[in-house]
Amino acid sequence: METSIFRCHNCKVCLGTGCLNELPGMGGVNNNENFRLNCSSWERLYNEENKSKIPQLSNEEILSLLRYAPVTGAVENIGWEDEESFYYDFFVALHKSGVNLSIGDGTPDSKLLYGINAVKTMRKEVDKNLSVAAFLKPYPDENLHNRIAWTMPIASHIGIDIDAYNIVTMRNKVQLEKKTASQIKSYMKKLLVPFVVKGVFTREDIEMVKEARPDVIYISNHGGRVDTRRGSTALLLKEAGPILKKYCNEIWVDGGIRCKRDVELAHYYGASQVLVARPFIKNYCYNGYIGIDEFLGSPDEF
Repeated sequence: METSIFRCHNCKVCLGTGCLNELPGMGGVNNNENFRLNCSSWERLYNEENKSKIPQLSNEEILSLLRYAPVTGAVENIGWEDEESFYYDFFVALHKSGVNLSIGDGTPDSKLLYGINAVKTMRKEVDKNLSVAAFLKPYPDENLHNRIAWTMPIASHIGIDIDAYNIVTMRNKVQLEKKTASQIKSYMKKLLVPFVVKGVFTREDIEMVKEARPDVIYISNHGGRVDTRRGSTALLLKEAGPILKKYCNEIWVDGGIRCKRDVELAHYYGASQVLVARPFIKNYCYNGYIGIDEFLGSPDEF
């Protein structure tokens, strides 16, 4: 592909400064304020922490913690020429590098279905035991139950992307709803895999998951792409992680993870999975599988 068509600006390190307000695209709202805070807060916390307490992890341990965060819209957000081919080729490259996978939801339905089909094809051609975390938008229940049925055969985890409700462009296209604790409990009863509440970032979110008690609480502000409170996922993990751990089996986190040090710090604060998207996308767009491998092996990044 011609690299000039990519929406990513190929900044040396992805810190939220090159794609301000670019939606669609790789940016976020409010001049990327929360996107940039996500990135800078890991460094701030690391510098404030007693570094001798933060365990250094091996490359194998880092990979076991890393998971690709769910992203859809390969054409409008990334600038790829074809939505369907992107998922398969990109997922194969990530899997080859040892990264755990996630798929996301979107509109039209084909965005979710392309991700599902890519995983099914990979099971036939790459790894018959492959399963992924599947994150669904907070559609009304009838639509959501259909999506759960679509994803169940390939899912290690199924989650609801509650922060997607705050994406104005999404709400203008389709009907989304705020999910309640009682709804979350009802979904969990019907699933055979762990259930994830993704997008926990506000006080209201915290109170909801304390009542719902999902298997996994996933701290995220949608990469700084949604209009919500000012802040970072790193600070929320540090401050609320010990409380949230009482109401779930695992805590996951994304937002601004750029190097091994960030993963080690997130794990130190209680995260059992650390999710990354933009750097993987950037490096794949500009250098394919080699780009992902070099990123994971970089002393300045991974």
